[in-house]
Amino acid sequence: MAQPAMSVTPYWELTFDADGDPDGRERERLLAEVPTKGVKDLIVFAHGWNNDRSGATALYRKFFTPIPRLAPKAKIGYVGVVWPSMRFCDEPIPDFPKSVVAMEAEAAPAPVLDKDTRHALLEAFPGRATVVDQIARMLDQRPDNELDEFGRLVRLLVEVVPGGPQPLFAADTLAEGVPQSEPVLFTGDAATLCDEFAQALASLRSGGDTEGFSLPNPWDGAKELLRQATYYAMKRRAGTVGERGLGRVVGQLAAAAPAVRVHLVGHSFGGRLVSFALRGLPEGVHTVKSVTLLQGAFSHYAFASRLPQDARTGGVLQGQQNRIDGPLVCCYSHFDQALGTLYPLASRMAGVNNEVTGFDLGHTLGPEWGAMGHDGVQAVPGTQRLDLAGALGGKLPTSGCVNVDAAAVVNRGGPPTGAHSDIVHAELARVVLTAGRVI
Repeated sequence: MAQPAMSVTPYWELTFDADGDPDGRERERLLAEVPTKGVKDLIVFAHGWNNDRSGATALYRKFFTPIPRLAPKAKIGYVGVVWPSMRFCDEPIPDFPKSVVAMEAEAAPAPVLDKDTRHALLEAFPGRATVVDQIARMLDQRPDNELDEFGRLVRLLVEVVPGGPQPLFAADTLAEGVPQSEPVLFTGDAATLCDEFAQALASLRSGGDTEGFSLPNPWDGAKELLRQATYYAMKRRAGTVGERGLGRVVGQLAAAAPAVRVHLVGHSFGGRLVSFALRGLPEGVHTVKSVTLLQGAFSHYAFASRLPQDARTGGVLQGQQNRIDGPLVCCYSHFDQALGTLYPLASRMAGVNNEVTGFDLGHTLGPEWGAMGHDGVQAVPGTQRLDLAGALGGKLPTSGCVNVDAAAVVNRGGPPTGAHSDIVHAELARVVLTAGRVI
């Protein structure tokens, strides 16, 4: 039977902590039951920045719903990955009901933290209650000349315990084999960073119309600085959970059920998680038959052997697509404002040596700051590019990297994230099935 609130069966959940350690009972149940359920294809989905199990489960329930109808003869099993992430509750998610608290937060005159977001921060960063309270108070009061103190608190919130594994998994690129680590986002001038985010948000809300554009208060960008800092922490966790957690479990599953074909799917930072899982696969494991990235929130150069702007530097996942016995499909949309404007701005802040120049309203940020979910895989020779109709019309390759422009369906959502979470579509479920040669 399907678990309560799930739309498909058989369904399993895999819960990981921030260091990639799985819930032992859930893992053992998966390894014991998959071989006995007659499963031929196993779809493993990792969420993005949902803040709890119920949010992740709601996404899986909705996304999985059309699959039995689309592939009625297939013997499919389903896994929902749950990892300690979070979502700011002012981010609109199409097809999901908006809470009263979130609507009240939208109506507030200042970018304050609603109680659900504060709770999510406390869950994501245990032991930081005093810091969260101080951050929330400063966002409410907007004290003069205190943005540097606000920046210090934000950095204190998201710092990791020295000696732990997470810092090793934050990099997007490798410079001559050495990971690039802690970003200037955490060391630069907080007032300047907040000012840049404030201008970016003002541009998004005006639809890019700069006529009569006036400079906003830097405090208007303070909440975005907090958001991007927490996302950077989630980025570290996604890599950690993928390589140290999910990759190892997929390897164990290959030993327990070698005939089962595994299909990894990830949304947002979940795309980073399933991609890093490839790096964590034991040698000789060939059971991963497809990887589908839905609005992947990590560098579009992650799989590149060499970056166009620096031949000494490559992607942190260079060559890992070759671990897939099938295609790596990257679905992207230019309607994704989170990845089209805010991600490259935050990435530029993370990559420039203590230099943040004036905001240019998103028109001239270079391609070095781009994200998978905005324009697809870049700088990987042989990568094919299709629109959604072409991908579903029998033209999807059976190997290599493939970019699929999903803007035909991924197009709903307002500022600050746009269509970033508009992924619950039967067409995207069909992409997953087509990529895995299930249909």
